[in-house]
Amino acid sequence: MLKMTRWAALAAALLIAAPPVVPLALAQGQPPAPAAPAAPAEPAAPAPKAAASGVTKEVVDNPYGLEALWKGGDIVARFTLGILAIMSMGSWYIIITKVYEQYKMGRHARQAEKTFWKAPSVRQGTEGLKKSSPYRFIAETGLEASSKHTGLLGNVDMNTWISMSIQRAIDNVQSRTQDGLAFLATVGSTAPFVGLFGTVWGIYHALTAIGIAGQASIDKVAGPVGEALIMTAFGLAVAVPAVLGYNWLVRRNKTAMEYVRGFGADLHAVLLSAPRSPAKA
Repeated sequence: MLKMTRWAALAAALLIAAPPVVPLALAQGQPPAPAAPAAPAEPAAPAPKAAASGVTKEVVDNPYGLEALWKGGDIVARFTLGILAIMSMGSWYIIITKVYEQYKMGRHARQAEKTFWKAPSVRQGTEGLKKSSPYRFIAETGLEASSKHTGLLGNVDMNTWISMSIQRAIDNVQSRTQDGLAFLATVGSTAPFVGLFGTVWGIYHALTAIGIAGQASIDKVAGPVGEALIMTAFGLAVAVPAVLGYNWLVRRNKTAMEYVRGFGADLHAVLLSAPRSPAKA
């Protein structure tokens, strides 16, 4: 009985250890298993769009500048800006008007050179000049001096009297050519200091506001101080044209007055040599 039990156990162990045998015919006749379907391909990523030809710049609002300086400034800062604006407008007005006056003066000089000395008499030559011409004013003054040399004036030498009268007329013309130049000189010498005053006042208020806020970072300091420094730039922008215009106009006046003095000297010689004409009624 024990022996039969051993054989049964051995047979059971062999059956468990042996691999399963597939019938050959079944293995050959069975079709191959179908391959697993391929996974669908993922769609290709779209190509990036071409960059735009023009570079788009981001516009950032500047919290500082002229508008902020005007709105944030007190009455003193605004008054300083107003003074500089008046100085600038006045300087440019004087420069433009004086250049135009000098142009007309040169045109009158050319007219006097062409027509006055070709006239048969001093009076006819004077009447041929324009009423606004300084050369006509000088000629009329010389004629009046030569015709009114009477009374107490008769005691003065004719040469001296005519020379004095013509010189007074020339001085009057020179005085009119210098109108406005004093304003240009004043602006050129004071505008930088007015701008500097505005800068000091603006920096004072900027530092006071920073101290009250308790923040001393660069963005808190650079803006207000930069706005205050604009005042100095304004002062220089007002002063430089005024100084250049003053020097330029003085030089042009000097050239114009040389023609006027030459005309006066020639007129003086003509009046002394010409017969005296009676005075007008």
